Amino acid sequence: MRHAFGFILGVLLAPALLYGAAWGFVQATKSFDVAGQDITDRTKMYGAFAVLAAVGLVIGVIVVARWASPLVSLVPALFLIGISIAFLVDPNRLLDLPGKVPPGGDLDSGLRLLLGSGIYGVLGFALLAPAWTPHRWSSRRSDDEESEEYFSAVQR
Repeated sequence: MRHAFGFILGVLLAPALLYGAAWGFVQATKSFDVAGQDITDRTKMYGAFAVLAAVGLVIGVIVVARWASPLVSLVPALFLIGISIAFLVDPNRLLDLPGKVPPGGDLDSGLRLLLGSGIYGVLGFALLAPAWTPHRWSSRRSDDEESEEYFSAVQR
């Protein structure tokens, strides 16, 4: 049951991470003047950094949480790595995809920029690492039993 819930959560997190990072990136770049080296809209910049921090926090929790099924990180990892590989194979086809999926506008350019820069591949490999740890695949009950055995042996 834990892995089924982890799979569903992973499916929901994949587009949330994708769109959250793209929206935060676009809003941050729109509120900063590169030539003048000045922040033009501080409110927008703070909001963009808050969204990017939330995406980073979610990724961090997924990576370090012992309670989470490895599928919570594996599903978005495979999705992000998959779209990065698809971009390398056929960039034109994948760059047309954001225009076909709502919402459009600035978010489309953010999706394209992050995809072309390889950021989604980096995020995908960061999320792939927790799936390799064997303790994430075992049930929580076996971890509790092992710790009880350890503490009972230490107390003797």
